[in-house]
Amino acid sequence: MKTNWKYISILLILMTSIACQDELADRYLNPDKTTSPTLDKFFTAMLNHNRVRPSYWEMSTFVNWHIGVYTQSVGFLNSESMYQENASYIQDRWNDFYRPGPNGSGVVAHFREIERLYTGLSESEKINNEIFLRTSQVFLYDQLTQMVDLWGDVPFSEAGMLNKTGDIVYPKFDSAEEIYEDAIQELKDIAEYLSAEELTPATQLLFAKQDILLNGSIDQWRRYANSLRLRLLLRISFVEEANAREEAMALLGDEEKYPLLNDVNYKPSTDDILLTPLVDYVDDLHAAFTDWTNYPAPYFMLEEVLKPANDLRIPVLFDKYGSQINNQFSPNTEFKAMPLTLSRIEQQAVLGMYAIIDSTTFLYNAKLPGVIMTAAEVNFLKAEAFERWGGGDAGLEYRKGIQHSIEFYYYLNNLNTGRTILPPPSPQEIEQFLDESLFIQYQGSEEERLSKIWAQKWVHFGFLQTVQRWAEQRRTSYPKLNFFHSSLPGYELPPSRLVYPSSERALNKNYQNVAADDKRDAKIFWDVQ
Repeated sequence: MKTNWKYISILLILMTSIACQDELADRYLNPDKTTSPTLDKFFTAMLNHNRVRPSYWEMSTFVNWHIGVYTQSVGFLNSESMYQENASYIQDRWNDFYRPGPNGSGVVAHFREIERLYTGLSESEKINNEIFLRTSQVFLYDQLTQMVDLWGDVPFSEAGMLNKTGDIVYPKFDSAEEIYEDAIQELKDIAEYLSAEELTPATQLLFAKQDILLNGSIDQWRRYANSLRLRLLLRISFVEEANAREEAMALLGDEEKYPLLNDVNYKPSTDDILLTPLVDYVDDLHAAFTDWTNYPAPYFMLEEVLKPANDLRIPVLFDKYGSQINNQFSPNTEFKAMPLTLSRIEQQAVLGMYAIIDSTTFLYNAKLPGVIMTAAEVNFLKAEAFERWGGGDAGLEYRKGIQHSIEFYYYLNNLNTGRTILPPPSPQEIEQFLDESLFIQYQGSEEERLSKIWAQKWVHFGFLQTVQRWAEQRRTSYPKLNFFHSSLPGYELPPSRLVYPSSERALNKNYQNVAADDKRDAKIFWDVQ
């Protein structure tokens, strides 16, 4: 982002990075129609984000190497470098937010192009194109606040200026607190705009064509903006509780004005915010999980949370697996996770004895979507807010969160058209499970009830939303995970944040303003528990 050749190459990459993908050809650059990218086409390119989708590169180099390990979302081998960042992969993740590349959409670069083109429109043209600007801001703030959750202060307000103004700028690091504050306010303004917006028929057709995320549904974009705002308010609620409580309860107190993701007659395909794979996508995640041996079932999740409850999600989250005995596969008879206390050599010797990540739902499922936000998460957010501040039925929202999580993971399992799928449990079976499982029943002290909410949200995020899982794990200090201590000095345990990539340290003169806090054990501003 900081060297001249990178700035110069941005526009070339924007013009070519998506043209080879059949599904986006008409939406982005159609040689029969135009060779000049327009505002609506940059919107499509911005949404086409392979750091949102569970792509091979995202899963193998970022989730399975880094935050999947820090959150125990995946299995991993107890090597001495298991908590040490890979500088190259961290650099890639950083770059993919700022500029287009093969593994990410370049959110900032695309958004600056949208801003530039919008500014150059006439007033009448702006009216018809404002929907693209406003909805792109929702996606932008979602991705931007995730950058904060990973690193803390990050460049934004001055980032990508070559695209917007033609100027090469070494961007300052904006305060993490200010980014959150701005995002929370802007999302409120955007939601209010969306509540009153009526598109012309021509604009609605164009918006529906270009919107590869929500198919042109203004109502769903409005729900996304409000739900994201609720997530951010709860995220800051232990450091700015008075403001977070006031804003969150005003939002929750008027769902007609501030509708959230729908959970009535819930259908994941229409009610969740999911980025589906391109129609010509045929790959899956099995290589990403075998690269670094991340396929064993994570111990705490299976043994400490799901099995004590006899949880209905176990069969779609995990396979029992088995071993080759006398050239024949001998399946395991129960779901059992590999202990965290084994050495790497011991782990490698007994891999077949323990459960693994489910092959139908995850490893060989080319239809897995990118999970941006779900109704279950919103239920858990509401449960926490009502438990802490009143105003609603926390226990009901907690139950609904688990119910919708069960339905969501069976939905993912049933997307696979090439393997044997499992029939979803009936509503009656889910109700019976929620009524009879003493382990998950909503009871105990306030701290115990909150810990149940947070543990279930941690389970629900899984490895498809590891950025959210890591953020909530640090914010709440739940669940209480045990980690195998590494023998590598300085890397004995997982970090509290990612350190800045080498490009910022070497090339951005503003790095000096954040260098003192660029430590792996420094905490993000909302991490005060």
